[in-house]
Amino acid sequence: MKTIGLIGGMSWESSAEYYRIINQEVKRRLGDFHSAKCLLYSVDFAENQRYQSEGKWDEAGANLSEVARSLEAGGADFILICTNTMHKVIHHIEKNITIPVIHIADATSARIQMDGFNKIGLLGTKYTMEQDFYKTRLEENGLEVLVPDESDRAIVNHVIYQELCQGKIDPNSRQEFKRIIHHLTAEGAQGIILGCTEIGLLINPEDVDIPVYDTARIHAIAAVDEALT
Repeated sequence: MKTIGLIGGMSWESSAEYYRIINQEVKRRLGDFHSAKCLLYSVDFAENQRYQSEGKWDEAGANLSEVARSLEAGGADFILICTNTMHKVIHHIEKNITIPVIHIADATSARIQMDGFNKIGLLGTKYTMEQDFYKTRLEENGLEVLVPDESDRAIVNHVIYQELCQGKIDPNSRQEFKRIIHHLTAEGAQGIILGCTEIGLLINPEDVDIPVYDTARIHAIAAVDEALT
């Protein structure tokens, strides 16, 4: 079994889900007393959130590169960045280590294409929904990407940072997300990417009428696939 390196803490709530899913999946596949070999470096989210809000992406990349080097030195065979938004700085990380980084958008695209879909709605932070680093990666994998309008993007971003990243689950926000997903469906979305690793804490597959793709879960399963190859 390969050792999984996890860059977590962004937020810790979703990192806990990664740890749970990875270990449950290893147990499901191998049985007995098996659990995952993994290293988790949990950062202080406040530092990275500040870099995001101030547009200091190079500083954020340098910070996470140091974390990645620590994981590699500790014996990790590959790395997951346990958040969608910070994949904006994946190039900083990749050039500073020699082990692979599994990109969350690649894993998600592969899962969507297995279902035969090519037109997909995307929910996430304003950075993930509005900037090219994530949408372009999905498009390069053959997907057409739809995002909410400006006012709904503001709602999604607010809920992520002011509620989900604070551990708050509000039923009213769930209804708002369902409304936004309905609008994307009306525009032709065949499924919805929950493109922030916290959104899966709010929206479950049974909440909506089309497939939802929980990136945290998909990413975690991809880690197990790699660890057991």
